[in-house]
Amino acid sequence: MSASVEPTISEVDGSRAAEVLAVIHEAFGDRPPLDPPATALDETLDSVREALDAHGGLLVEHDGRPVGSLLFELRGRMLGLRRVGVLGSARGLGVAARLTAEAMRIATERHFGGIELEARVELPRTVAMWRHFGFVEAGRNGNRLTMLKLLPVRRVLPTAEDTRAFGGWLATLMRAGDMVILTGDLGAGKTTLTQGLGEGLGVRGDVTSPTFVIARVHPSLRGGLPLVHVDAYRLGDTAELDDLDLDTDIEEAVTVVEWGEGLAETLAHSRLEISLERGDDDVRTLTLTPVGPRWRELVF
Repeated sequence: MSASVEPTISEVDGSRAAEVLAVIHEAFGDRPPLDPPATALDETLDSVREALDAHGGLLVEHDGRPVGSLLFELRGRMLGLRRVGVLGSARGLGVAARLTAEAMRIATERHFGGIELEARVELPRTVAMWRHFGFVEAGRNGNRLTMLKLLPVRRVLPTAEDTRAFGGWLATLMRAGDMVILTGDLGAGKTTLTQGLGEGLGVRGDVTSPTFVIARVHPSLRGGLPLVHVDAYRLGDTAELDDLDLDTDIEEAVTVVEWGEGLAETLAHSRLEISLERGDDDVRTLTLTPVGPRWRELVF
């Protein structure tokens, strides 16, 4: 198949059911046998048309031929994806990536919290693909994995006090074992946000940059959650954070890791990833990306 023409993607309804059904049958028919068998091959023109008319779907075409598709469904705050199929002849064209990106765009436009789908454990390459696209495992039912990708939230914080107040609001969401990973240039507001979080948690001691101590523990003044404040910049690998000689179990605390992108993710399946950018006018732009099932039902 020629790759000279870029694939196109369209949101479709029941009028394109025949093309979507053809993709489902060919894509799923090309997979190895599963036990229990996948039910995708049981789809009919009527069932696909009904699903598309109810919630819509996506169709990818290349050189005038359908090569990928999916069906939408409603899963509470999540936009569910079903029957995600890509023809073998279209591999290498980025069809799955296009389907995922467009689904995220639509989920954002419709104010969903993220997108969710199921994958079979017997198809490790498929599971690995979804993880590559930023999905995490949110549950398991036998040989079926629920995979979840939550949408980022952006806030404009005009002043340092706004940044501190956001940290205070964040404290109201925290539970034992929660982790926040902070990234941003020097002066972007990472420590300011952490100060607001510490104030909201009611912890003891001044929250300052932990650069020279790697980690600092702030006990609660009111019997609540302690705050563990870590500078990951000086850590050699993810194991070192887990091996730090702390007098507080991070499973019983809230942990904030500055400079933590790429270093601390493996320590917490569910986490909040926050990046801060500071403009020339001192206005901060915050991007918060919730990761994992812990944050599935929360509205930011």
